[in-house]
Formats: sequence, structure tokens, C-alpha cells
Amino acid sequence: MQFPFEQFPALSAIGICRHVFTQRIPGIDLSHDKAEVLERLDAGHRKIRRLIGLGEWPLFTVEQVHGNEIAVIECSATSAVPTVVDGREFPDSDGIVTNQRGLALGIYVADCCAVYIADPKTPAIGVVHSGRKGTALGIVTNAIRKMTERFGSDPRNMIVQLSPCIRPPHYEIDFASEIIRQCHALSVQYIHDTGTCTACQLARYYSYRAERGKTGRMLAVLGLDPAIPV
Repeated sequence: MQFPFEQFPALSAIGICRHVFTQRIPGIDLSHDKAEVLERLDAGHRKIRRLIGLGEWPLFTVEQVHGNEIAVIECSATSAVPTVVDGREFPDSDGIVTNQRGLALGIYVADCCAVYIADPKTPAIGVVHSGRKGTALGIVTNAIRKMTERFGSDPRNMIVQLSPCIRPPHYEIDFASEIIRQCHALSVQYIHDTGTCTACQLARYYSYRAERGKTGRMLAVLGLDPAIPV
């Protein structure tokens, strides 16, 4: 079985993190509910994480309720242990930010945008699940502000990467362009967008709308490399 994935040059170039965006995994039965499909995809997602050196890192995810709440995993100045160590899924949240090295932040998408945020100066990172509702509620804006408040990040130093997501004419709202507008409004200078529509390329991606809800999920993962200088 193949385990297809992609990586983004803008994130690879900064050298502080490891990341991946999984693609459609062949041979998975998608006729079940979301929880069952994610369980069936898990082996492939674990294989991909191992291939890029994230296999041993604990994976933290969020419930993804199409809101704008951001979970925080923070490493204090005196301890390498994050303040949140129990529970791999944060409830009532759609994004996670951290300055902790050696752990993976994950978001599942199937038309919504996975937004990667990396501040190479602090350093700190975040991943956000931003679809139509989350974008309207300013979830990416909340993540950037949370990184600024909790870690001292400067938006002008941040690299923002948008994943493949659904776009017009397959969807009536171009929320990717709104995400970019919101980032510009906070003075983010380095914004990268694949420009890829998930509904246009069903051989590579899952699309909730194009497949009428019977589909899988891509996994977006981002983690701070523990080998980078302090």
C-alpha cells in the first residue's frame, strides 16, 4: 500500500520544524462514520509520520467543532515539560499553539483549510482548522494573537502556510482568500498558499462536499524540532 503525502517548501526552508500533509490513502473503506474512517486511516497516518521523523513524537489534536478556540501547550522558562501533558485531544478547540519541542500538533481536514503557523524567532508554532465557519469567526487571527500573547511572537516574523482546501467554483465561499486577508491585517508578511482545490483532485485528496460526506480525512502535522538551537 502506498502512503502518499506532501510537504511545503516554505516550511521546509526555515529549518525549525517538521511537517506533513497526508493525501488520499488507497484501499480505505469510506462507507463508515467519521470515527470509524479515522481509525481505518490511522495506520497509514502513523506510517507517514514515521517516514518524516515524527513517529515517536506524541500527537496532540483538537475536537474540531468549527469554532475559534485555541488550545495552548506551553513550556515554561524553567522546565522542558509542557503545562498540559495529559489528553491527546483538546475539547471545544479548533487550533493548537505551542513553544514545546518534540511533540506533534495535528489537524484533520477534508475541504477545510489546515493552516500552519511557524515563528522561527521565538520559536513557536501552531496549526488551525479553518473552514467557512472558523474563518468567519477569526480562528487564524486568534491563533496568531495567542502566539503573540503567550510566547512573545511577532506576526511579522511568522510563516503562514495554507493547505489544499475546497475553493470556488466547487464551493460558494473563498475562505482561503479571507484567511490570507486576516493574516495581512495582523502584519504577517510571509503567507503561502498552495492554491489547490481538494474537490478538483479527488485522486489525491478527500472532499467532504464532492463525496457527499462519505470520505476520509487528510492529516496536517507540525512539530518543533528538538534539535534546533535554543
